[in-house]
Amino acid sequence: MTPRIQRWQRVFEREISDRLDSNDCSLATLKEAMRYAGLAGGKRMRPLLVYASGESLGTDPDQLHGIACAVEVIHTYSLIHDDLPAMDDDDLRRGRASCHKAFDEATAILAGDALQALAFEILATDANLSTNPEGQLSIIASIASACGASGMAVGQALDLAAIDQHITLGELEIMHRLKTGALIRVSATAPAQFASAGPELCDKLARYGDCVGLAFQIHDDILDVTASSQQTGKPARADAARNKPAFPTVIGIDASKARAAELCRMAVDELEGFPGDTSVLHWLAAFAINRES
Repeated sequence: MTPRIQRWQRVFEREISDRLDSNDCSLATLKEAMRYAGLAGGKRMRPLLVYASGESLGTDPDQLHGIACAVEVIHTYSLIHDDLPAMDDDDLRRGRASCHKAFDEATAILAGDALQALAFEILATDANLSTNPEGQLSIIASIASACGASGMAVGQALDLAAIDQHITLGELEIMHRLKTGALIRVSATAPAQFASAGPELCDKLARYGDCVGLAFQIHDDILDVTASSQQTGKPARADAARNKPAFPTVIGIDASKARAAELCRMAVDELEGFPGDTSVLHWLAAFAINRES
């Protein structure tokens, strides 16, 4: 990890803490639940993608904090809701009690709702984004699509519907391109919308994000089988316990690793011809399939 990435992580943690502090929630318990989930750490893969994509276009990453915070807040809300008993029913997240266990189910649902709303408030009011109103509206629409019924939400619905079912590799990839990949893809493309980049670079970042997002999920499925709860911070072998289709059960661990590596190569192949520095995008593609948690 480079000093530049470490700096972005430090700055991001301050930014997201400030945004969570500044919301007008008057109920202490709800605000505490939002902060509990939002400041629990994690890889911060999506914000790093925002900053790295901006850098590849020659955009100052410090102009992109609003986008970075918004996508991570949406990711956080999705984790809260995914962990609920009606969804994946997980009691552990990032090495500690999931939000509905630390508080209660109703508070967790409302915290997720409030975080999703906060994300769009951030996007609508961010001073840097407001300098490009057309790009700002485009980003809001793209992120809404990525987390809604044509993205993350329908991916989760397909995931739940697949329990106890036999599905094909193609169906599994479609599901995870929606559930996990859509928000990762928009994290890579939103900076291009802000920078009013041309369609060629926008398409390259979309394909890069699509490949990285799917590779990230494949590696998650591998870790679910090969890593302990202490390593991942969440229940081990959870997919098998629920009889959910996963890449290792559909095609095996070795083929899953090969597919993730192939997607990583495909992602990196998209990084030619950018005006800025793509080194962190290269690093993130490798990190997606080499991380230990």
